[in-house]
Amino acid sequence: MTPQDVENLFTRHDGSYGFARWGRPISPVVFGVEDDTLSTVKGALEAVATLVGHQMAETDPELGSNLMMFFFREWEELLAVPGLERLIPDLPALVERLQEADATQYRAFRFDNDGAIQAAFVFLRMTDAMADISAEALALGEAVQTIVSWGPKAFAGRSPLAVVPDSGATVLRPEIAAVIAAAYDRMMPVAANDASHALRLFARLRLE
Repeated sequence: MTPQDVENLFTRHDGSYGFARWGRPISPVVFGVEDDTLSTVKGALEAVATLVGHQMAETDPELGSNLMMFFFREWEELLAVPGLERLIPDLPALVERLQEADATQYRAFRFDNDGAIQAAFVFLRMTDAMADISAEALALGEAVQTIVSWGPKAFAGRSPLAVVPDSGATVLRPEIAAVIAAAYDRMMPVAANDASHALRLFARLRLE
């Protein structure tokens, strides 16, 4: 992994650089899954938080839950979720765009005054193809993609996960784990808009 590789992970569509990590403990809530899947999702979130030394909490004092994950079959189901339009601006227009794109997932972040992640909303449309993905892999993938605000093309060509050949277990790619761990170094800022931040991340990578 090169400094340019790290920078590419946080490059926006317009070519600018943008990074943010959580500034408060993560308090997740999951809708639309059975109890077994719920424990799998929360376990994945806890595993990634432990990797970076970040805290989890039962509740957020301001929001109650600051990481909301929704599993559903069709995008229009979101329009019937009570109060969701207050959390997601222009929800009907967003649902229409996602339907037209035949999208299977969408993430939205809210940031505090310091630029840190204050809340995240994850929407997963469980098509037949999505349902074929194991709950463990799906949960770990979402945990990774919400622990920091990645650029839109970060995993467009390659998943952040890998499969161990011998056991078949799904794991986080070591270079991505290293980037996340470096991002949560206590000497690093909670948010950054300058590409020099990528150089600081690269200098802290532990890839051995």
